[in-house]
Amino acid sequence: MSATAATLGASQRSRRFERNPATRDSGIARALVLTLSIGFFVLFLLLPLIAVFIEALRKGWGVYLAALVEPDAVSAIRLTLLTAAIAVPLNLVFGLAAAWAITKFEFFGKQLLVTLIDLPFSVSPVIAGLIYVLVFGAQGWFGPWLSSHDIKIVFAVPGIVLATIFVTFPFVARELIPLMQSQGTEEEEAALTLGASGWQMFRRVTLPNIKWALLYGVILCNARAMGEFGAVSVVSGHIRGLTNTMPLHVEILYNEYQFAAAFAVASLLAALALVTLALKTYVEWKAVRHVASGDAA
Repeated sequence: MSATAATLGASQRSRRFERNPATRDSGIARALVLTLSIGFFVLFLLLPLIAVFIEALRKGWGVYLAALVEPDAVSAIRLTLLTAAIAVPLNLVFGLAAAWAITKFEFFGKQLLVTLIDLPFSVSPVIAGLIYVLVFGAQGWFGPWLSSHDIKIVFAVPGIVLATIFVTFPFVARELIPLMQSQGTEEEEAALTLGASGWQMFRRVTLPNIKWALLYGVILCNARAMGEFGAVSVVSGHIRGLTNTMPLHVEILYNEYQFAAAFAVASLLAALALVTLALKTYVEWKAVRHVASGDAA
């Protein structure tokens, strides 16, 4: 699998590198690199994360829980989960279909499709949000038609979902494409030769081979969907209780000097990130074991 197979290969190469006297680092160099790495991790990642939870609980559990059950906070949490629940399955379908088309078929415009998949990685999320405002806003291309039919996209939930889909759609496809390219088409062709239908081939041959990479991509996609700020900030309109997601709600609370409430909601986002990290680590571990067992067999 793309990320996990690379992890396994990197681990094997590092062991060979370490056993070779010509490439083995000295103890001092190894200790220096390890110290710098751990210091960077503690200073820029671990301490800020701990600070979020400390500030969230500084005024006690009562204030913390009150900030999370406040109506605007509940609305922001609900909208964040709703947006992720819509964007992730759609990107799952798109990523799987795009990876299948790119790796299994030759067609005109294939390289263009690969380039378009990478577009959200190169375009600022704020620019992505502005694109939707220019297209669907009141003064945009379809704005007058949408207004005449009482359809709201920008400054409403549909705009937030569209912006989230745009910034998250590469994750699943980018996890699957390298893996499916390395696997080739021999197993699918053998299944078709033996009389399997297209659905049977996908369910019994393709899906078992890509399931861990697929799950890995879904986890990354979900993490980005819940934490997206830039594109959503542009298209949401910052309407409290209606179009604010959790990151936007944190910004508003902080700007209003409600620091305890801001850090309380931020801590919930951080907790969701930690859960995502745990799931990602578990999937990587299972995938490495799967690749290793396949190599042993």
